[in-house]
Amino acid sequence: MIYWSISAVGVKPAIRKAGKDRWQRLSTHALLALGILTATLFIPTSQWFQAEHMYAEHSRAMGLVGLAMVMPGIGFAVWARIHLGRNWGMPMARKAEPELVTSGPYALTRHPIYTGILLAMLGTAISESVVWLILLMVFGTYFFFSARREEEFMVQQFPDQYPTYKQRTNMFLPYLL
Repeated sequence: MIYWSISAVGVKPAIRKAGKDRWQRLSTHALLALGILTATLFIPTSQWFQAEHMYAEHSRAMGLVGLAMVMPGIGFAVWARIHLGRNWGMPMARKAEPELVTSGPYALTRHPIYTGILLAMLGTAISESVVWLILLMVFGTYFFFSARREEEFMVQQFPDQYPTYKQRTNMFLPYLL
């Protein structure tokens, strides 16, 4: 989160619209903030969400499997964010001098930040608590619909390039989905 906040400084400016778009952005920010607060404050402190409570026998192997998913998931999301550089912004924000990024992690999947976060959440569910699957389903649903809307927006911004890019890459999982 610290990296994300610091790296947001210096991105290309967004071209803002008044009215409905402003309320959409505010509601998106509120939903994301609520999800992050829930994930970071409530779940780790509640005994109902602890692995010892959820699993009859929580094994070290499950913890290692989960960790083996969390670390690459976070790494993939951060790599995608770094690769976007100044092109990063809130979903569907119109940028000054937009560029279509299709290299690096974006050559593997169209939404590597979402993919990385979902992989990390699945790893957390495996290593910590199955209740994380609830958050995974909520965020997964949000990411799917958000990705669909973003792709409609990208087709408008890059009508010649994006359809070709969309045909050669998968939405979330490289080579699968």
